[in-house]
Amino acid sequence: MIELYINGSSGRMGTTINDLVNANDEFNVTDNLTSADVVIDFSHPSSTEKIINSCLKHNIPMVIGTTGLNKDVLENVDIASKTLPIVLAANMSIGVYQLKDSLKNFIKKNKNRVNCSIEETHHLKKLDKPSGTAIEIENLIKDEDTLNLISLSKTVSHRKDDISGIHKVIFTDNNVTYTFTHKAISRDIFGNGALYCAKKVIKLQPDLYTFERIIN
Repeated sequence: MIELYINGSSGRMGTTINDLVNANDEFNVTDNLTSADVVIDFSHPSSTEKIINSCLKHNIPMVIGTTGLNKDVLENVDIASKTLPIVLAANMSIGVYQLKDSLKNFIKKNKNRVNCSIEETHHLKKLDKPSGTAIEIENLIKDEDTLNLISLSKTVSHRKDDISGIHKVIFTDNNVTYTFTHKAISRDIFGNGALYCAKKVIKLQPDLYTFERIIN
């Protein structure tokens, strides 16, 4: 059985993962970091920075899902990945991976000039704007648009109710509108993705892994 330490256990994602583990015979949640085989972090950037140092001290692989990490924290993640295997992903949903794949295919086949807008909606307590997933989508579009046919507008962020996450990407030209949408009905999709990453990362060599690398 895999001993799992959840950093941010009292938060929305931490609670979700704990509930999933209670119905899972592959993991056991521990409150003792030193006995953990792997750490899943869904917390606050300041807490992420602290847990990185603790994991380095005890040589514990990590799965980091915290978003809104600043440049300094990201640099620390990169440095730590020279010693530890670390998965860093703003979104651990298979559906978002498929959304990104669909966007890549669309951009590859597109031969027209198009305007593109990204919209994301999350619960009221999500502080970072835009979401980490929206930032990843924007960077993906910029990287894939090698013909410079896409004009990107500023990402629009909404915070309301207890929404787990909605991401919408809209391409428009003079004749047609193409809309790509991912809507998370439950946080379980992110929690299951994080647990999948946790199972994989403990078997990997030190490096910084994306969710895409893990599932491929």
